[in-house]
Amino acid sequence: MDVKTGLFYLFSAGLLFAAFRVITARNPVYAALYLVLAFFQAAAVWILLKAEFLAITLVLVYVGAVMVLFLFVVMMLDVNTTEMRQGFWSHFPLAGFVGTLIALEMALVLLGGFRGVQPPAPDAIALKMGNTRALGIDVYTNYLYPLQVAAVLLLVAIIAAIALTLRKRKDSKSIDPSEQVRVKAGDRLRIVKLGATVVEPTPEPVPAAGEAKA
Repeated sequence: MDVKTGLFYLFSAGLLFAAFRVITARNPVYAALYLVLAFFQAAAVWILLKAEFLAITLVLVYVGAVMVLFLFVVMMLDVNTTEMRQGFWSHFPLAGFVGTLIALEMALVLLGGFRGVQPPAPDAIALKMGNTRALGIDVYTNYLYPLQVAAVLLLVAIIAAIALTLRKRKDSKSIDPSEQVRVKAGDRLRIVKLGATVVEPTPEPVPAAGEAKA
């Protein structure tokens, strides 16, 4: 066994361990941190497969952005995991059966797909200019139209998310940007002239009839 194979088994074992701890950790913060570890292990496996662009993208996008957002959300919401875990063991047999069935199906597909298949010969152009540059040239030439379609779909999803967020709700406080632009100094500050405050003397109590004055 060479060094590359040993590193593959090492990173794969770390990936399986981290993925197992994601679903078994009781603290959601620990589960998110184990998911970050799983992403790093998967990125290392991709680097061994000479897919450095995918590895760097996984680290920058998922670890650097998505998982940081997850951690902030989990820590700010303070989810009560005790209530969420009620009834866990009652659904465990069904969940275990479904998980085992999915694992067997994936094993059958992967074993049938890789059996007797020779790896493709490396492209001379990709080896000369680099994997990332060759991927960029291929994406922006042969797959330009699918890339534009995917970009339009992402743009529509962004606009839909913004429209759903900015809808008028009774429990949200929203500000009209056009009113902020047209505001003047006189609308924000009003000077009111007040007269001098005069303290009136406290009247003495009037004695009742038949009472002698002190």
